[in-house]
Amino acid sequence: MKKLTPQEAVIYLMVMVSASDREMDDVELARIGAIVRTLPAFRGFEQSQTLAVAQDCQKWLQREDGFVEILDAASAAIPEAAHDMAYALAVDIAIANLKVKPEEVRLLQILREKLSLDRATVSAIERAARARHRTF
Repeated sequence: MKKLTPQEAVIYLMVMVSASDREMDDVELARIGAIVRTLPAFRGFEQSQTLAVAQDCQKWLQREDGFVEILDAASAAIPEAAHDMAYALAVDIAIANLKVKPEEVRLLQILREKLSLDRATVSAIERAARARHRTF
């Protein structure tokens, strides 16, 4: 199993959410790029590597047990104190195009279990994401 950096792990999770409905749309991909460019968690990460990391994730997902392997590798790579941040960024990708599909909902359920997030934290993250992406 490949060992991921925390930044790579978060990118993998965002890509998995985007790809979970079998379409990675431009809005979701642009949001991943914006997150990598602007958030402090990605300081020191070479932004030009974002596409290569996303492509590596897609290749890994095609392996027989790729989905489970990525979840294991990502949860191992992301420090426990940052599990909420990783989940929040995954939620941001799911809601970026203002349509959260059932496949994305299911992946987020799996992710919050894998990251051992409590109900209150999950609720706060999801409510904040809905507020940030609400339109008038």
